[in-house]
Amino acid sequence: MNSQAEKIIESIVVTQNPDGSPHIAPFGLRQRNGLLLLAPFRPSTSLDNLLSGRQVSFNFTVDVRVFAGALTGRRDWPVIKSLLGAWVLENALSYQEVKLVNVIDDDVRPELYFQTQSLVNVSPFMGFNRAQAAVLELCVLVSRLNRLSIEKIDAEINYLQIAIDKTAGEHEFEAWGWLIDAVENHKATLQGHHVA
Repeated sequence: MNSQAEKIIESIVVTQNPDGSPHIAPFGLRQRNGLLLLAPFRPSTSLDNLLSGRQVSFNFTVDVRVFAGALTGRRDWPVIKSLLGAWVLENALSYQEVKLVNVIDDDVRPELYFQTQSLVNVSPFMGFNRAQAAVLELCVLVSRLNRLSIEKIDAEINYLQIAIDKTAGEHEFEAWGWLIDAVENHKATLQGHHVA
């Protein structure tokens, strides 16, 4: 592992299911030694699809609803086929079609290395506003609900709420609501287990 923290780029990975349909999931993407690295936790539909050799694309969008939606069971986002045959987000600002070139296996979180086959820039990326960044941070928390304490999650939400209140638009409020519902459902499940 590198001594310095690696930059993680939030992306939407679109893989192909065995029936050819798209599977949409958010992933933190890293660059290492000229390759793109994903490290999905087991078990994972995305991991199975990534290891299959079927087409895959890494997509970049500022529509944070796609990130929040994929984590909360809303995976039906408009996709189109690329020139190389991968599914890509219709509203992607840019996307990369990639090929799996190396796997470092691990029982919990294998490392998958990809080489870019094509890079398509559709529209310029002007940056995330504070609310979009807050939604992405909450996405990370929601993806780790079973690994983090409720106290930590609540403290983070209270801080992130400031950016939502000040800079969120309609899409950010919608995404935030989905994620907050997921957190509340998780809390209710935990309370139910304590009562039983």
